[in-house]
Amino acid sequence: MSSFRSKIKRRLERYIELDPDGIRYTVMATILKVREVTVDSLCDMLSKRFKVTHKKVASMVGYIHSKLGILHAHKQSYKTPIVYTLRDEYVDLVKSVLNLNQPEKRPTAA
Repeated sequence: MSSFRSKIKRRLERYIELDPDGIRYTVMATILKVREVTVDSLCDMLSKRFKVTHKKVASMVGYIHSKLGILHAHKQSYKTPIVYTLRDEYVDLVKSVLNLNQPEKRPTAA
């Protein structure tokens, strides 16, 4: 694995590990499953399970896009929302990190 991919993997692992509620894991699993999301659609999906605001979801997606670099952002026109797509080269990396960090497999503090 190149050093660039290993940096991204470490950042993604840390991002998910620092998630006490499982929201970040769910966001990554949802993005992996549907491949294309907008902040609005993701907010609608997450609000069924978690108490989230539009601002919180937008912040998470922005972080994943800018700091992790695994999403591609596309805006059709100035009137349409930004569509975020999981980059093909990171699908396997996200799958491996999510399998390692499944909420039921996480070690609990005793």
